[in-house]
Amino acid sequence: MELFLNLCVSGLTKGSIYALIALGYTMVYGIIALINFAHGEIYMIGAFTALIFSMALGALGLSGWGLLLACGLLAAVYCAMYGWTLEKIAYKPLRGQSRLAPLISAIGMSIFLQNYVQLVQTPNFLAYPDLIPPLPFAGALSGVATKSQVAIVAATALSMIALTLFIKRTRMGLAMRAVSQDPTMARLSGVNIDRVISSTFVIGSVFAAVGGLLIGCATRQIDSYQGFLAGMKAFTAAVLGGIGSVPGAVIGSLILGFSESFAAGYVSSDYEDVVAFVLLILILTLRPDGIMGSATTQKV
Repeated sequence: MELFLNLCVSGLTKGSIYALIALGYTMVYGIIALINFAHGEIYMIGAFTALIFSMALGALGLSGWGLLLACGLLAAVYCAMYGWTLEKIAYKPLRGQSRLAPLISAIGMSIFLQNYVQLVQTPNFLAYPDLIPPLPFAGALSGVATKSQVAIVAATALSMIALTLFIKRTRMGLAMRAVSQDPTMARLSGVNIDRVISSTFVIGSVFAAVGGLLIGCATRQIDSYQGFLAGMKAFTAAVLGGIGSVPGAVIGSLILGFSESFAAGYVSSDYEDVVAFVLLILILTLRPDGIMGSATTQKV
């Protein structure tokens, strides 16, 4: 029973991290039908940025919740600028071209950012500080979940609520929904398409930065390659749930997280990464539109 409970907590934690990254994939695809394969590297850059700011602010005497929130905010802003720049440089000039062109550009930017971080920082693993302060109810969760796991699940839940309110209650959220449904009519109605697309990349990058900070605190190490595998798994989760659907991205992430956790616990940890790609093959074969996706009819 204890093993089962631990695997459930582990699966929920993994699914929460995947959800933070998968939101960037599904939001961008829902707006411009583009798979941003460089999104995993934004997540990795968020982890490195938070590490750098933690050392600088820690040297100035900042600690506790103030240090965690400051690092998270600064990493989010920094990654938001990366997301905005990425869209302007790599994707906007190719808008209206064949769908293969921006896809190749996305892969190229992923490789570029990965090697850029290796040159500027290091290709080796770096130790990561535990920036999460002790939780007031940590004693009640002793032996069930660590404070990092609790923080990851809580941050993901708050992020989902904030994103849902943003999409449903704000003018930009309404514009995003309009562009997602019919870009031409949205443009004719006065919606600034370029602004909506840039905002989508910015929001996705903010979530990825939060995920990078939290996973660094949980694993206590980071490297320049971590964005690739995490990005592939988050993309798998987005496809599993129905890429383009925000609730689908969350559901797909949780399914993937639990599947990996139970495969590692009851079969072997060697098969943990295999599960993601087996699920991707199965969903593309059996239900290409995902769990919450809907089939679309394309007129020719």
